[in-house]
Amino acid sequence: MTTETTYYLTKEGLERIKKEYKLLVEFKKAKTRGEVPSVLHSEEINPEYLAFQEDLSLLEVRLSEHEAILRNAKLIVPPRAAGCKLVSLGAKVTILVDEKDIDEFEIVGTLEANPSLGRISNESPVGKALLGHMVGERVLVSSPTETTFTIQKIRYRS
Repeated sequence: MTTETTYYLTKEGLERIKKEYKLLVEFKKAKTRGEVPSVLHSEEINPEYLAFQEDLSLLEVRLSEHEAILRNAKLIVPPRAAGCKLVSLGAKVTILVDEKDIDEFEIVGTLEANPSLGRISNESPVGKALLGHMVGERVLVSSPTETTFTIQKIRYRS
């Protein structure tokens, strides 16, 4: 028995994956509805057929990836009032870095992580280190250098 990965997604992220999946299914139908190139071209294998098969194969892989994500998706839900004091998935965390600079991150699942947009994965070194901590706590992160974060503020979307 294989254990599948859980994919943590925001509501927007889940909708995006569903939309992409639907587009891929429609594209596959359109691609296979047309005329399929013949296997042989004179006495050799038709390069158009090989390209068609390769495209179809890549499309199948993308479809199966999306199916696995949808099958194992878990929606990120903001915690109840008592849980809002701790950093968890979906939190927007304001931190003081090495007692000098202020930065802000939203902690999301790996599929939605984009550090340049301030969205870090719960599996990243910083994301992992911040999870479960409260405002005022200092967190030491070693990746690749040691950095100390002091949590200044924790917010959740409503």
